[in-house]
Amino acid sequence: MRPQLLDSIVVVFFVAEMLGKMFAMGLYGHKESYLRNRWNRLDLLINLGEFFDFFMDYLGLHLQVSQVLGPLRLISRVASMRDIVSALLIIFPMLANVLCLYMFVVHIFGVIGVQLWAGRLRNRCFLGEDPTAMYNVSLSPYYVTKYGEFQPFLCSPEGTSGRHCSEVPANRENDQTCSLAPPAPSVFGFTGAGTNACVNWNALYNVCRAGAQNPNNGATNFDNIGYAWISIFQVVTLEGWSDIMFYAMDVYSFWSFLYFIFVAIMGSFIMMNVCAVVIATQYSDNMEHLRLQQTRREDSAVLVKWLRSKWTGCLAVIRRRASNRVRRHDDDSRADDLTVGGHIWGLLRTRLEKIVKSKIFDSLIMFAVLLSILTLAIEHHNQPNELTNILQISNLTFTVIFVVEMVLKLMGLKCAYFEDRNNLFDFVIVIISLWETITKAGGRLSVLRAFRLLRFGRLLHYLPYLRTQLLVLKKAMQEAASLCMLMLFVIFVFSLVGMHLFGHGLHTRKIINDRNNFDTLLWSMVTVFQILTEEDWNRVLYTIMAATSPWAFIYFVAVIVTGKHVLLNILVGIVLQGFQDRRILGENHASVTSVDANAKDENRTHGESPATVTPSPPLEDSSADANGDEENRSRNQTALRWCKKREDWSLYLLSPQNRFRLFCKSVMSNNSFEYTVLLFILLNCITIAMERPGIESASKERMFLNISGYVFSAVFLVEMLFKVLTLGLFFGSESYCRSAWNVVDGSLVVASLVDIVVSMTPASHSKMLGILKVLRLLRTLRPLRVVKRAPKLKLAVEALITAVKPVGNILLVCCAFIFFYAILGLQLFKGKFYTCRGEYIDDINNKTDCLSANYRWEQKDFNFDSLPQALMSLFVMYSKDGWVTLMYDGLDAVGVDQQPVINHNEWMLLFFISFMIVSFFLLDMFIGVMVDTFHDCQKQQKKLAEEAKNRSQCGAGAPGEAEVPQQTPYQASYSRMRLSIHTLCTSHQLDLFMAVLIFISVLIMAVEHYQQPLYIKKLTEYSHYVFTSILVIEVLLKLVAFGVLRFLRNSWNFMDLVVVLLSIMSIVLNRMRVSQHIPINPTILRVSRVLRLAQVLKAKRIRVLLTTIIKTLSQVGNICLLFLFFFSIYATLGVEFFGQLECAEDDLCLGLNEYVNFKHFGMALFTLFLVCTGDNWSVIMMDTLKQCRPGECSHYLMWVSPIYFIAFVVIAQFVLANLVVAVIVQAMEDSNQVKEEASSGVSASNPVDSGTSDPIY
Repeated sequence: MRPQLLDSIVVVFFVAEMLGKMFAMGLYGHKESYLRNRWNRLDLLINLGEFFDFFMDYLGLHLQVSQVLGPLRLISRVASMRDIVSALLIIFPMLANVLCLYMFVVHIFGVIGVQLWAGRLRNRCFLGEDPTAMYNVSLSPYYVTKYGEFQPFLCSPEGTSGRHCSEVPANRENDQTCSLAPPAPSVFGFTGAGTNACVNWNALYNVCRAGAQNPNNGATNFDNIGYAWISIFQVVTLEGWSDIMFYAMDVYSFWSFLYFIFVAIMGSFIMMNVCAVVIATQYSDNMEHLRLQQTRREDSAVLVKWLRSKWTGCLAVIRRRASNRVRRHDDDSRADDLTVGGHIWGLLRTRLEKIVKSKIFDSLIMFAVLLSILTLAIEHHNQPNELTNILQISNLTFTVIFVVEMVLKLMGLKCAYFEDRNNLFDFVIVIISLWETITKAGGRLSVLRAFRLLRFGRLLHYLPYLRTQLLVLKKAMQEAASLCMLMLFVIFVFSLVGMHLFGHGLHTRKIINDRNNFDTLLWSMVTVFQILTEEDWNRVLYTIMAATSPWAFIYFVAVIVTGKHVLLNILVGIVLQGFQDRRILGENHASVTSVDANAKDENRTHGESPATVTPSPPLEDSSADANGDEENRSRNQTALRWCKKREDWSLYLLSPQNRFRLFCKSVMSNNSFEYTVLLFILLNCITIAMERPGIESASKERMFLNISGYVFSAVFLVEMLFKVLTLGLFFGSESYCRSAWNVVDGSLVVASLVDIVVSMTPASHSKMLGILKVLRLLRTLRPLRVVKRAPKLKLAVEALITAVKPVGNILLVCCAFIFFYAILGLQLFKGKFYTCRGEYIDDINNKTDCLSANYRWEQKDFNFDSLPQALMSLFVMYSKDGWVTLMYDGLDAVGVDQQPVINHNEWMLLFFISFMIVSFFLLDMFIGVMVDTFHDCQKQQKKLAEEAKNRSQCGAGAPGEAEVPQQTPYQASYSRMRLSIHTLCTSHQLDLFMAVLIFISVLIMAVEHYQQPLYIKKLTEYSHYVFTSILVIEVLLKLVAFGVLRFLRNSWNFMDLVVVLLSIMSIVLNRMRVSQHIPINPTILRVSRVLRLAQVLKAKRIRVLLTTIIKTLSQVGNICLLFLFFFSIYATLGVEFFGQLECAEDDLCLGLNEYVNFKHFGMALFTLFLVCTGDNWSVIMMDTLKQCRPGECSHYLMWVSPIYFIAFVVIAQFVLANLVVAVIVQAMEDSNQVKEEASSGVSASNPVDSGTSDPIY
C-alpha cells in the first residue's frame, strides 16, 4: 500500500509541475510555448503513460508502462545528459541510414542462408533399425553426445559433403572404447558377441535425416528469414559465431566457412566500424556546435554556481578562522615561551621541511614504494613459510618507513601537508596499514596496500609523450562522465524492461542460472551490462527464447544497438576528439617554434656575422712529437687516402668500371631478376607453409622440402652476393646495409646458411636440437622479404612501424592498469579459485571433504594464485573474452581450500565491473592512436604525391591549360526513337522504378522457408521469371541508348549485365535440375540482383555511406594483404609449436576440434582468424596448455603458448583491426569532402555520359 501511495504522490507532483508550466508558458502557438520544447513533450508523454496505467489498473490489467517511461524524466533535468541526447537526435538521420544499410546487409546474407541451409541444421543420425525388437536394447531415437544439445552431432546425407553418420564415435563403457559390432540374429540366437562383451551400439545410428529440433533450443537455424536474421546478427557480433559456422560445415560442406568469414568481415569489420565512425565523428561535430550555441546554462547551471560560491565562501571562512587561531596560538607561544627550545624546534622544522621537499627524499620513498610493490607481487598460493615470514617482516618494515615519512612531513609541513592530494592519499593508506598491523586484521584490508602503486604517477614528468596520452585519457574520462551517467541510465531502463518482460512470473532464474536472469534489479542490470559487452549474450538469448518467445530477440538487438553501437561509440568520438585537439595544439606549437627558430636564426645572421669568419687556431704548434707521431700520422693518412680513393669500390676490390661489377649491376637492374627473386620468395613461402611436425624424416616429402630449402638458400645467397658486389657492403651512399630491408634479407640468408651448416654438423643430435629449433623458427620470418617488393604492403608496414611508439605507450598504460588490478586480485582471490569435481558435491564444503569423497580438487583455468596467472586472467577479461565466467568465479570464492558458494560475495562485482569500464577507455585509446597515426601517414603521403605532381607539371610546362574544344553530345545524331529511349534510360523515374522492383523481389525471396507450401514456391519461381525479364529489357534498352562500347565503359552498367547473366543462369540451372550435382544451390544466384540497389539509391546520406564503404573496400586489398602477411608468420609458428597436439578422450577440448587446430598451415590460418575475432580465443589457448602432457610435446610450450596468443591478440585485435577504423575515418573524410565540392559546384560532370544518371564515383 505504501509504494502505491508514494507513486500517487509522485504522479500528482509531476502533473502539477506540467500544469504549472502549461499555464505559465502557454500550451501552443508561440516560440516559448510548452509543446515547442521536446523535453516538455517527453514529460507529457510520461504523464499520459501514468494515466494510462491507472486506467488499465482500473480495468484489471497491470501493464506498468509508467515504470519504464518514468526514469526518462531524468534526461530532461540533467543538462549534460540532455546535451548528449540532443546531439544523438541531430545525428539520428545519418545513424538511421547506417542502421538501414546494416540491416540490409543482414537481410541479404539471411536470404542466402535460407537458400543454403533451410532445414539442414535439423539433421541428426537416426537408428537404421529397431534395436528394441532386434536386440532387446533401448536406445535414443537419434545419436546424442554425452554433452547433450550443448554439442549436438549434426550430419549430412551420404553422398554429399559434410560430416556423415559413419563418423559417429564408438560408445564407451568403463573408460574403454567399444569395438564389437552388434550381434547378428540367427536361428540359434544372437551371434557375434559374448554375453559380457562391449558392443558398439552407436554403429546403429546410420541414417541421416531431419529431426524435430534445431541447435541451441531451436534458436539457431536458417529455416526462415526471421531465424536467419538471428543467426546472421550473432555472426556480425562475433560472439559464438564459430559454432554456427561449424554446424553449417557439418551439414553442408567444409567450404561453408567462406560464407561466414565474408559475413564477419563485411558485417563486423566494415559495417559496424562504419557505424562507429559515423557516430563518433558526427557526435564530436554536433557537440561542438551545441557548446557554441549554449552560452549559458539555465536551471541547474545557476544552482550549481550558487552552491559552488556558497561552498567556496564557507571554506574561506573556515580557513581564515583556522589561520587566525594558529596565528594567535603562535603569538601566545612566542610571548610566553621565547626559550631556547622553541628556537631549536623552529630550526628543526625548517630543516625537516627542506628534507621532505628534496628530490633525494622523494627518490628514497619511491624506491621503498617499489620494493613494497615487489613484495606484494611475489606473493602466491602455497608459498613457503619462510617467504611468508619474510613478507610479513617486510610489510612491517615498509609500514614503519611510511609512518616515519608521514610524521616527518607533518612535522615539516604542518597544515600544508593536507593541501596536497597525494599526501592525503598517502595518509589514508598509512592509517589503514597501521590499523591492519596493530589489529592483525589481514584479508581484505591488505588489498588497500596495493594502492601504493598509484604513487608512481609522480614519475610521469620523466615520460612526456606518455604523459600526453594520459592527459588525453584523463580528458576523455572527464568528458565521458555524463556519458557514463547516461549509460547507467540506459542500463537501468533496459533492466526494468527486462524485469517486466522476462522476470518474476517466468522464473527465468530456474531456467537460465542463478546469475543470468531478470528477477531482481541487481542481476537484471548485470545481465544487461553483459549483453552490452557482447560476452555470451547469445547463451542468454537462447534460454530466454526457449522460455518465452522468439520475439525476445528484438529486446537483445535493442540493447546491443543502443548500448554497444551507439553509446559506446560516442566514447570513441570523445577519444578521437581528444587526439584531434592534441594534434592541433601540436601543430600550432610546432608553427610557433619554427617562427621563433627562424627569428633566432635571422638575429644570429645579422648580429653575429663577424664571429663566423673568425679564423680557427692553427693545429701545428709543437715540434716535440714530430718524431714519433709523424710516422703514425703519415701511415694513417696513407690508409685514409687509399680508402677515400676506393670509396666507390665494392668491398674496396671492385672499381665502378670493373666488368664483373658492371655485369652484376646489369643483372640486378633487369626486371626479370627482381621478378625471378620474387617468384622464388613466393615458392619458399609455399614450402614453409607445407612444413608440419608430422612429416616423417625418411619420406619423399621431407626430402623434397630439404632439397628445396637448399635451393632457395642458394638462390637468395646469390641474390645477396650480386647486390653486395654491385652496391658495396657497408660504405657508400647506396650500400647494401644502408637499407633496413636489405639488412633483414641478409640476416635471413645468413640464418638459413647457419641452419644448413648446423644440420650437417656431425655432432650430438641432442646438443644441436635446440639450435636447430631456433634456426628453423627463423624460417617463418622469410615472408618479410615480400614486404620490400610490394609497395602497398611496404607502405602499410611502415605505417605500423610509425605507430610502434604511440602504441607502445598505450600498451605501457594498459600494462600498468592490468598490473594494478592483478595486485588487487592477488590479494583478494589468492588460493580461492578451486572447486571440487564429482557427481554429488552438494555436501562438499572444503578440500578435505572433496578428497575424502574420492573426488578431484581442481584449479580453475584462470585464477589469481600468482602474479603471472593474475595478469593472464585480467588480460583475458581485457579482451572481453570469458570475463563473465571469471566474474562468477570471483563472486563464488569463499576462502583458501574452500568449496565455492554461489554468490557468496556480491560486492566483488565492483572489482570486475570497474575493470571492464576502464578497459573500454583503454581499448578506445588504441583506436585513437591508430587513427591519429594513419592520419599523419596519409597526410605525408598526400604531401609527397602533391610535390611529385607539381614537379611533373613544371617539367611538362603545364600542358593542361590548353583549351579543350567543346564536343558535340554523342546523342545529337540519334533518331527520334533512339533519343526517346536514351531519355528514358537516363531518367530518375527509371531508377526509382527499378529500385522498387528490386526491393519487392528481395522481399519475395525472403518469403521462402523450410517446408513451405507449393504456392509460395510457385510465387517465388514465377516472380523470378518476371523480374529477370524486366532486367533483360532494361539492359537491352540501355544497349540501344548508349551503344555497346559506351555501355560497357561504365562499371555500373557492366554490373547490370553480370546480374542479368547470373539471373538467366539460375533459371537455366533450375530447369536442368542440376542442383544435386553442383556444390551450391543455383537459386542463390538470384540474390545478385540486389547489387543494383547500390546504383539506384538516391538519398544523399546513403550515397555518402556507400562512397565510404566503396572507398574502404578499395583499401581492403592492402589491409587483407597485411593481415595475410602477419597471419602467415604466426600460422607457421603455430604449426611448429602446436602441430602435434591431440585432444585426449578423457579431457574435453572446448576450443580445439577437427576444424580448429594447428595440424597444418591452412587450419592454422583458419584458427588464427577465429582468435582474431575474439571468439573463445582464451579457451583455445587453455587447450594448448592442457593437452601438452610431459613427454608428448616440448616443455617450453607452457610459457610459449600464453606469449604466442597474447602477442597475437594485441597485434591483431588492438592494432590491425583498428587500422580498418582508421581507413574508414579517412574514407569518410574524403566522402564528405567530395560531397562538399559537388554541392559547391567545384566538381561538375555530365552524369549521362557514362550511361547512368547518378554515379557514385
